[in-house]
Amino acid sequence: MMRLDHVTYACGPDGLMPTAERIAESLGLEFVKGGVHPRFGTRNVIFPLKHNQYLEVVEVLNHPASLKAPFGQAVRARSELGGGWMGWCVSLDDLSGAEERLERKAVPGNRKFPDGRELTWQQIGIKGLIADPQVPYLLRWDDGTEELHPSRALDPTGEISEISIAGSRERVLEWLGQPENVNLGPVTTKYQAPNGTPGILSVTFKTGKGTVVL
Repeated sequence: MMRLDHVTYACGPDGLMPTAERIAESLGLEFVKGGVHPRFGTRNVIFPLKHNQYLEVVEVLNHPASLKAPFGQAVRARSELGGGWMGWCVSLDDLSGAEERLERKAVPGNRKFPDGRELTWQQIGIKGLIADPQVPYLLRWDDGTEELHPSRALDPTGEISEISIAGSRERVLEWLGQPENVNLGPVTTKYQAPNGTPGILSVTFKTGKGTVVL
């Protein structure tokens, strides 16, 4: 099974909390502090959304891991450009096909909660996102972590309705490797091909404020 899991927004030069508060005001949604990703040298806040999805706003830390880990490198690069949409993430039940196709192993990720609980996962494809920002990275949540999924941090009131991407639908389906099985739920992906860098152009949300494009 393949589904849209979350979208990632890198904070601007004003830092994580001011960026998150600005987005919260635009969307009319609440966020929670997500915590630190020790392996990646980053930290985030979470906007829980319907359909087991969420918006992540992420900041790179002054930590050695952020220089070595591709995820930290990707966040740093986007933030140094002023911040904005960094990428989107698709979750799978099994990453073995992606590992074989990309000829590398998935890497573990983790986030610790203040009460000592730990959310863990495996991910792959950040290097692909860095090289070609139109493609999503891929993730598999570890067994037993369902109750800790970020979409459950609050009772969600908003949802993603559309992702607009500068790029090619065929390229993205080829990257995902299972074009016949791609089901992103109630989310439309719209592809455009303007000149310039590929990647997410905008994400459209349905919230209590109506339709909001970020």
